[in-house]
Amino acid sequence: MPISIVVPVYNGAATLGECLAALTTTLAPGDEILVVDDGSTDASAAVAAAAGVAVVRLPGNAGPAAARNAGARRAGGDVLLFVDADVVVAADVVARVRRTLAARSELAALFGSYDDRPRAQGVVSPYRNLLHHYVHQHGASEAFSFWAGCGAVRRAAFEEVGGFDERPWRRAIEDIELGYRLRAAGHRILLDHALLSTHLKRWTLRSMLWTDLAARAVPWTRLILETPGGARDLNLTLAQRCSVALVGSGLAALILAVRWRGLLLPGLAALAAVVVLNRDFYLFLARRRGMTFALASIPLHLLYFVCSGLGFAYARVGHALGRRAP
Repeated sequence: MPISIVVPVYNGAATLGECLAALTTTLAPGDEILVVDDGSTDASAAVAAAAGVAVVRLPGNAGPAAARNAGARRAGGDVLLFVDADVVVAADVVARVRRTLAARSELAALFGSYDDRPRAQGVVSPYRNLLHHYVHQHGASEAFSFWAGCGAVRRAAFEEVGGFDERPWRRAIEDIELGYRLRAAGHRILLDHALLSTHLKRWTLRSMLWTDLAARAVPWTRLILETPGGARDLNLTLAQRCSVALVGSGLAALILAVRWRGLLLPGLAALAAVVVLNRDFYLFLARRRGMTFALASIPLHLLYFVCSGLGFAYARVGHALGRRAP
């Protein structure tokens, strides 16, 4: 079962070399790596060429969906394994993908998660990467979406549903949307908790908030509203949705408490309820990075729920008005 590994990159020279070094040691005869340079202005193409892998160069920055589709069109394998340029896969990833798909013919795709050992220091980057790990590790194995950070799909199923959606508003959720279409077509997707990789991305508070609001909450809400019976796994569990509602009502109460003092305690109680509801996540952070890190992550997690709520409201209003706000 030959595997084609597609790595889209846009100005990712700083991490691409390590990404490719990890991948090249895992290949079997018949496998290939294709790096799709999505109009980079740095040395990404040169790094890929120096690694001895095939390079597909796009004339301009078309976005990750278009880059992955371009790589898929050039690929010769029966399985397409998509890996981001800032991801370092574990040594068993390619073999595990091959073994799983060979043994389970009913599966059209599978994906994994970041591991629990992000390299970045500070609070924001480790928190953001560990949040991804925790959510995926606690997700159901029978998945209703897809993740292209390190995820594989059978070529036949990928082509059947038309590949990634390249429309601009799908950016950042094009892999989730692909999973929705695969499921709608009757295919099964596995969330393999043992399929791990290390994320090299360094987050700032600004990039985290922008991603959670504009690149996740808004387009994902639009996708749910357009998808009858949309999935409720991963970030869409009941606990997550309750947390969004509690944070919104709690902050509103605290703001109004400036004038009506009686709202102070209900507001604080709502935020305390969020902490209790997510206590297992905070205990996980404490085990990995210590109690100080866990406590420092709570405000970031509350901001995550704020972004989720604002993004949902913004997209919901736009949907009701029959338009898509940018």
